[in-house]
Amino acid sequence: MFNALVLEKEPTFQATLKSVEDDFLPEGDVTVDIEYSTLNYKDGLAITNRAPVVRTWPMVPGIDGSGVVRESGHPLWKKGDRVILNGWGVGETHRGCFAERGRFSGDWLIRLPEAFQARDAMAIGTAGYTAMLCVMAVQDHGVRPGDGEVLVTGATGGVGSIAVLLLAQLGYRVVAVTGKASEAAYLSGLGASAVLERAEFSQQGRPLQKERWSAVVDCVGSHTLANVCAQTRYGGVVAACGLAQGGDFPSSVMPFILRSVTLRGVDSVMAPRALRERAWDRLAKELAPSSLATVVSEVSLSGAVEAAHRLMQGEVRGRVVVRVAE
Repeated sequence: MFNALVLEKEPTFQATLKSVEDDFLPEGDVTVDIEYSTLNYKDGLAITNRAPVVRTWPMVPGIDGSGVVRESGHPLWKKGDRVILNGWGVGETHRGCFAERGRFSGDWLIRLPEAFQARDAMAIGTAGYTAMLCVMAVQDHGVRPGDGEVLVTGATGGVGSIAVLLLAQLGYRVVAVTGKASEAAYLSGLGASAVLERAEFSQQGRPLQKERWSAVVDCVGSHTLANVCAQTRYGGVVAACGLAQGGDFPSSVMPFILRSVTLRGVDSVMAPRALRERAWDRLAKELAPSSLATVVSEVSLSGAVEAAHRLMQGEVRGRVVVRVAE
């Protein structure tokens, strides 16, 4: 028997911490004893039933996990290996990591870098891994620290917070956007050189605006994404990875055909192994776990539901680590 947070649809939606048996585990060739997970926006949507994130029922949320291989029928993994899981539909179509035990395809796992403990990896989690993918997109585009300011929207969220931290550590001048004026000191502490109000970006704007940003990491979508594209300098890049404001994109082609702006989509869920390993290798080299102290809070598995409601009410900043193993 092991504990799992189970989401059920019938007769009415409920999210309940239950004791379940091994036959509750889904198909897969690697069984992992989960030590830590994280509370992501997608998990918040699933746990609060605010959006149709869950595709099969009953479901265990938790799109991230770190732990130790318990059993393996996969050639890459053996008992005792320390592993990380991010994405692959876990928590949506495949039971996830808000459980003391999980069973997954071995192809979805990557090795925990030696520089990290299990908690460190989940303090970074999909949010930090996505942030690194965005940073890599900016750098691969050729944008260098001396090229001008880099904007990060949704900056108090998990992806935004770590994007600010990573970019600042790499020498970029980072401008952070947030709807929480009280968090200016927090963002400055992460390395933001300036903090702007979300209201400047969240309403419909002109298709071309004053050129300001050499690059943008956008976690928000909708009018914010349209406005930052309209403000990006000639030849710049916008790495789009989120839709906190909305999934629409009310823009025009003008920034792309008149200023040669590149809109670069960043997906962490189905990214291939080589890209994942590259991102985690860089995180292990460039992001000291101690630098995340102000970004991370921790809850137990039994506290995950309450934390999810706070997340969806906008009362959480940074990262929430879920301590699964007691």
